[in-house]
Amino acid sequence: MELRQLRYFVKVVEVGSISRAALHLDLVQSALSQQITRLEGELSTRLLQRTPQGVTPTEAGVAFFREAQLTLRHAEQAVRSAQQARLTGTVSVGLAPTTAAVLGLPLMRAMRERYPDVRLHMVESLSGHLSAMLNARQLDLAVLFDSPIRASQHLQTARRWSVCPLIEEDIFLIAARSTRSAKAPQSLCMADLAQESLILPTGPHGLRSTLNAAFARANVTPQVTLEVDSLAMLMDAVKSGLGVTLQPWAAVSRMGSERDHLYMARINDHQVQRVNLLCGLSDDELSPAALATRVVLADCARALVQGGAWLGAAISPVA
Repeated sequence: MELRQLRYFVKVVEVGSISRAALHLDLVQSALSQQITRLEGELSTRLLQRTPQGVTPTEAGVAFFREAQLTLRHAEQAVRSAQQARLTGTVSVGLAPTTAAVLGLPLMRAMRERYPDVRLHMVESLSGHLSAMLNARQLDLAVLFDSPIRASQHLQTARRWSVCPLIEEDIFLIAARSTRSAKAPQSLCMADLAQESLILPTGPHGLRSTLNAAFARANVTPQVTLEVDSLAMLMDAVKSGLGVTLQPWAAVSRMGSERDHLYMARINDHQVQRVNLLCGLSDDELSPAALATRVVLADCARALVQGGAWLGAAISPVA
């Protein structure tokens, strides 16, 4: 027995006619009649008396009609209760500076709109620090990075986490435009970077691991002249001409018109991408609010990519 059968029966009794009830319910009369017959078969009793003027409920039909009305009211109340219930609690989310530049504000806005009673605790830090915080249960969710080669291994070994590939970002060489000629190429390969003075984050962080692997595949020894674990300071050093960096487009997303003073060339080597992994505590550790936030975060990331607001990024095939 289904709720729709109860609705059909109640409407037939209310209007006293299967044909008129079919019009109200936007059904074919034969389909409605079939549902009523099936309902009577399930109950093994006749509920309606057919007459030339329409239908009237039998004694069993009258009793069933009252209970069906009550059941439908309870079902409607259950729907309203579910719709009106609001998630509450605090959810901590960690984003690297580049990711926060693109995703942070859209995520906060979406959560305010969908779950206004959930309090977000947003943490911006380098991915290595975020990974340690997630392991220490100081974060519920974080977007972390891994190289494409190691991503599958990460998925297998991070058994205490829920891990889902989210976004794949192209890597760009970024330099002060004043240091490049007007005919500088729009794309480069890793082998072209052997003589560049590089400004990069330090080893424990996801992007550096990806770049180290890319340099090794290209048989290039990188000339790292500065290591800076602050995106703002790193980009200041690049803008001043102290060297160049390798970053996704997200690194310059907050710069606005200042981007006009930068030269950017896409690195076109195979597998030179930054894989963004949506990581969190295991599902049985996450609160309902955190589970909902995970869905909203993934939705926001996909919307930004599909809407063209996250340049140089593509949705991971398994996201």
